[in-house]
Amino acid sequence: MVPGHSVFQKREFDQATLVLTFYCFRLKTHCPSEQQAVSPVDIADRTQPKLITHRNWSPPFGGGTHNCLPLAARDLLVVLDEAVLDHQEDGLKLIWVFDNRTKENPVSISNFPTPAEADYVRKGGHFGPHNLHENRPGSFVSAELIFATYQNAGVRAFDIRDPYRPNEVGALVPPAPARMMDHRPNRARVIQSADVFVDAAGLLYCTDYNAGLYIIEFGG
Repeated sequence: MVPGHSVFQKREFDQATLVLTFYCFRLKTHCPSEQQAVSPVDIADRTQPKLITHRNWSPPFGGGTHNCLPLAARDLLVVLDEAVLDHQEDGLKLIWVFDNRTKENPVSISNFPTPAEADYVRKGGHFGPHNLHENRPGSFVSAELIFATYQNAGVRAFDIRDPYRPNEVGALVPPAPARMMDHRPNRARVIQSADVFVDAAGLLYCTDYNAGLYIIEFGG
């Protein structure tokens, strides 16, 4: 547990699973792109999707967008850029909050705080965002509490009741894996928290491509 944060409790499993992502609400889909940031698309006519607009913040920022989470009730988007190289060689990656009241003009209004209680860049492996819990039907759904993984910095919970000032309210950084799932040579023996899913009871299922699968309980 990171000092000053809520408690996550974990149970370990040996094998990781993967989760694919898709983003759709109110007949509009928000498409993340490794090169093109985010592109809202009107799919009212499923046979003729129409691009509404396109937002690209790379450069000056690193890009590599992986997730886009629409929070329709609040007219917000949470957009995650994925870190993909060791030692932050691809630059600082961020999780953004967009004001989405005007669908033709989503505007970035803040970003999530980057974990800074340890030197994660020098720790080894990937450091930075990887995935968001996506509020899928039947799962834990919230427009105020957002869960994200940060690879060698573990899994994090953020309060975005004030969308202009996202606040980290929970963190779990598991210890180094006893046995590596990644058998490639010369890989750092560090955790790499990857995908996260939160069920309706509030349990987090977090994959780690070095350590396997953690099941975590958020202390609130």
